[in-house]
Amino acid sequence: MPSPAASTLQLPPGDWATVLDGLCAQFSQIGRERWVDRFARGRVQDEAGQPLAADAPYRVGLCVRYFREVEDEPTIPFHETLLHVDAHLVVVDKPHYLPVTPAGSFVQQTVLARLTRTLDNPELVPLHRIDRHTAGLVLFSASRDSRAAYQALFRERGIDKLYQAWAPALPALDWPCVRRSRIVAGEPFFRMQEVDGQANSETRIDVLERAGRHWRYQLQPITGRKHQLRVHMAGLGAPILHDPFYPELSGPAADDYARPLQLLAQSLSFIDPLSGKPRQFRSERELLPPD
Repeated sequence: MPSPAASTLQLPPGDWATVLDGLCAQFSQIGRERWVDRFARGRVQDEAGQPLAADAPYRVGLCVRYFREVEDEPTIPFHETLLHVDAHLVVVDKPHYLPVTPAGSFVQQTVLARLTRTLDNPELVPLHRIDRHTAGLVLFSASRDSRAAYQALFRERGIDKLYQAWAPALPALDWPCVRRSRIVAGEPFFRMQEVDGQANSETRIDVLERAGRHWRYQLQPITGRKHQLRVHMAGLGAPILHDPFYPELSGPAADDYARPLQLLAQSLSFIDPLSGKPRQFRSERELLPPD
């Protein structure tokens, strides 16, 4: 079975004698013996995918491929659903808590790694990402030959994305409404924040259901900033239900599977760049109304 996609690093300027020395300096949190073991198992490669020897000479600009490995990786007990597979496009319905790509403590427990094994296709590449805490639709390119055409859809905003969320009621606002703001990286590094300045994000928001203290909202992101929907709802005074990051870091250190973030990437619509025909995909998941 194919391995998950490799990470890549273009070797920066430095006076190290070998690639091994350079990687040990670049990733000081990983012990030298672990890098030696990765070289021995062919887990460090050149750009063409050929294994590099531990004594391969260091060359500035060399593209090195390496496979991230995590000891005692936690298992995510929820499963993705394949909604569509063809030679060019794969559509998956992601559960809460499962990352799209390797990050932090997760390498094998990701949508990318699972799909790579299931479909036996090492060329899979996500065309976009949604947060680990968010459930719903993710599109993958299945072939490098058509990848650029699908990537252009996202770059040129040719995808209509709709989300649903449960959040506190906002009876004082007129609906529908539009939230525009400037979103930048905050503290700690994984949180975002709204600051003064020219807007770089936009979300259209409407109410789908009024249910007492909490309402079900439809969110349409026009731009695609990190955590945009979560930041915008918190900025309106209605943080999405069970959000551990916004407006404050209030969640537990470990995932609370009984309280998933009530945010769902519900539908994706676009004109297929290869066929010219309209396509629409819809999540089979539902958000449970709050108690």
